[in-house]
Amino acid sequence: MVDKRVLEAAVIDAGRAVAEFDEARQWLAVAQQGPMGPLAAEAWVFDEGLAQLLLVKHRWRGWVPPGGKVEFGETPREGAARELFEETGLRVELLDEPAAVAVRSYHPDLSATLGLSYAAVVDAVTPFVAEPGQPVAWMRLDEDWESCFPEDVTRIRQHAAWLARWRSRH
Repeated sequence: MVDKRVLEAAVIDAGRAVAEFDEARQWLAVAQQGPMGPLAAEAWVFDEGLAQLLLVKHRWRGWVPPGGKVEFGETPREGAARELFEETGLRVELLDEPAAVAVRSYHPDLSATLGLSYAAVVDAVTPFVAEPGQPVAWMRLDEDWESCFPEDVTRIRQHAAWLARWRSRH
């Protein structure tokens, strides 16, 4: 069950997300009418040149952004930051604008849930510490990577291009 403060934060961030997939905002509007299951959050960490993305190798999902279930009482942004730290050892400032909102099932036995993606930009030489059994690596955005969410490759590339345009204006 998602508490009121967390749900409000999710609704706000879903509305502010740069990209929406899977009619996520409409899904959220319906889902919040009843008891909601846990939310998901992840961090899309780019290098300063926006040419690479930091990914973790999940045992069955393949290479995916650091992320996971939002814990009870934490907002999706807080969950993304916590998951990023737990999986990579990185404590970084997530950008203000949420990168994306989507609906998906993170396991074949689980129902679909709302996932919010947040972005960060760090120096590629920033050291990270992987969780045991879950390697961390920089992946080039101009190459594909193996993931159970193949659509993420295009979505993340599109966000990197959006970030590049945004940075050129600011």
